[in-house]
Amino acid sequence: MTDQPVASARDLTKRFEESAGVFDVDLDLSGGEIVALIGPSGSGKTTTVRLLTGLLAPDSGSVSVFGQDPQAFTAATRRRIGYMAQESVFFPDLTLRENLNFAASLFGVPLRRRQRVDAIVELLGLGEAIDRLLRDVSGGEKRRLSLAAALIHEPDLLFLDEPTAGIDPILRRRFWEHFEELADQRAAMLVTTQYVGEAAYCDYVGVLSAGRVLAFETPDGLRRRAFGGELLDVVLTTPPAPGDLDRLARTPEVETIRWLDDHSVRLVVDDAGAMAATVVEWAGEVGLEIDRSEPFLPPFDDVFVEIVSAATGSEEASDEPLAVVGS
Repeated sequence: MTDQPVASARDLTKRFEESAGVFDVDLDLSGGEIVALIGPSGSGKTTTVRLLTGLLAPDSGSVSVFGQDPQAFTAATRRRIGYMAQESVFFPDLTLRENLNFAASLFGVPLRRRQRVDAIVELLGLGEAIDRLLRDVSGGEKRRLSLAAALIHEPDLLFLDEPTAGIDPILRRRFWEHFEELADQRAAMLVTTQYVGEAAYCDYVGVLSAGRVLAFETPDGLRRRAFGGELLDVVLTTPPAPGDLDRLARTPEVETIRWLDDHSVRLVVDDAGAMAATVVEWAGEVGLEIDRSEPFLPPFDDVFVEIVSAATGSEEASDEPLAVVGS
């Protein structure tokens, strides 16, 4: 990260019980970046956001947002921040439009805000619900109102707690496209999610489990960390002999080899692109024909399981035995 962080935490700890809370959390968030906190319910995502927004005070460690302690934010600093909570904080007897206008007024958005409100309504697909009472709309529409209120004043920093929960996949993709547009405009975003696949949209991802950050990496870095390198799938026209794989395993670039079926293997290597030529050379030497050789990008659900399982010592980290271990 090259910019001075907009928000940062060091050894941030908030303990509710012996094993409940967040513990020793380190993270940085700079302008133009999207950072995701990914983990199951109860992993500490919301608590971390509340510490960064000043809604909770830490027991130990340090936290800084725009160079200030969140517990001592000035009004001017708070106007630079948008916060979407998991729970609705709006008025059930007002329409969505009235609630959104109320939120806009709190942040000093000028009275002539109709164009801004209309743009947010269109973005979030609230057109049919915007003039209905909050108590009469669906849970998903309430979530969209919360996001609209976080965006209405065009903040420099956004804390979005489960913004896509309960949202259909098409609208979820539209949200992420807008988040990327905001990042291009140098806004900073900290997003929590249980949808592990959303890691692909982010610049950095923090994987949380039991209140601890197990990894804080780029999406590609998470894949490398989870599997020990890049993955290359090699499909052969005929099954290789065990001795053939022994020879490939002795190649310095190969970390491990895993059977996929009787004529396909998956290699863990440092550079899948560069390794392709080496595989072709190996196949020629042992008299095998390659049907195809291509990098494999594991889904982030698998990446998450590998990282959490490795950290907790679970045997579920891999249910496929290694065929050959490289040198």
